[in-house]
Amino acid sequence: MHLEIVTPDKKVFQGEVSEASFPGANGSFQVLNNHAPLVSALAKGTVSFTTPEGKQSLIVDGGVVEVKDNVIVLLAEKVVA
Repeated sequence: MHLEIVTPDKKVFQGEVSEASFPGANGSFQVLNNHAPLVSALAKGTVSFTTPEGKQSLIVDGGVVEVKDNVIVLLAEKVVA
């Protein structure tokens, strides 16, 4: 899957991932390959994802995530760490 993490200032991450976990507004959730399309609001929390190099994570301060056709786009209000 392809993941893009974008803030109003810059593109934080772009690359291939095998899975990703998000802090949804109604609870955290995980996205795997061939996931059904979805759009979800995000709460402040940890976004984690697995790249070929290993597991990575960062903290976002809210935002929106869209999943469609194995492409994940996360529009984050701010990346804290």
